[in-house]
Amino acid sequence: MKQIILRIATRKSALALWQAHWVAARLQEHHPHLKFEFLALVTSGDKQLKHPLNKVGGKGLFTKELEEALLQNKADIAVHSMKDVPLSFPEDLGLGAICQRENPADTLLMHSIGDWKTLPLHARVGTASLRRRSQLLALRPDLNIIPLRGNLQTRCKKLEEKEYEAIILAAAGLERLQIHQYPQYVFSPEEMLPAIGQGALGIECRLSDAGTLALLEPLDHLETSDCIQAERSMNAALNGGCQIPIAGFAELNSEILTLKGLVADVHGHTLLKHQQSAHKSQALVLGQQVAHALLAQGAEDLLEQARRYEL
Repeated sequence: MKQIILRIATRKSALALWQAHWVAARLQEHHPHLKFEFLALVTSGDKQLKHPLNKVGGKGLFTKELEEALLQNKADIAVHSMKDVPLSFPEDLGLGAICQRENPADTLLMHSIGDWKTLPLHARVGTASLRRRSQLLALRPDLNIIPLRGNLQTRCKKLEEKEYEAIILAAAGLERLQIHQYPQYVFSPEEMLPAIGQGALGIECRLSDAGTLALLEPLDHLETSDCIQAERSMNAALNGGCQIPIAGFAELNSEILTLKGLVADVHGHTLLKHQQSAHKSQALVLGQQVAHALLAQGAEDLLEQARRYEL
């Protein structure tokens, strides 16, 4: 069989490169004849570390440069964390596959064994996520939430250097890079509802590229796709993004999809929640229904406040 070279665009961080090589390995299991080239790029989100995410978090903060490589035919696929993928795509681009979701939870890294309840009074906790900030302040209003940007290793180093008493990171990233040297506490969904798409990888490609779409098909995990479709539908109906305090997590039990949605104010004073179930074939409608229930509770006012908020 003729050898095919598949060009993979990825961010340059250690986690992003791990994810791109993981996708390549899964693809080779299904297509042994494939060979791979990796195009590692620095995205806008990687460059603008001095500014709050909610102020520089326009569409495609972590995906624009990768999408440009696809549009310019410099790459065939781009590997993204689904929580970073915008709600809309440039013309002729879209998701060729959503891989099976790993741990979607958020994790608290600390200096000693404990949890959010055992942190010192007024402890400094690092996160640039308004979603994490608001939910943590709802649990512990006394905490001092300080913005923290950079790749995973950079953030861990700042914890080591005692700039923070704790930091919050995605469990999936820690597991992928085998970072276990810090005391960790994994939040339950009831304590901290995950980001939309968190824990899953998405593979973007040109929709006109039938050959690449066929190669990606075995990696598309239908259960994960149904769940993330519902989450992203809710986010779209809320006119949301990944830099404002919206959380959503869907689970599939048999053929019944259950979606939990949350909109919070940035100070954790108000957390609006709604949970609803539907058949998996109604994933898009389910997301819209949960969004409308949150809007009926007053979500739009909270989201508008978050858009104006300065960290």
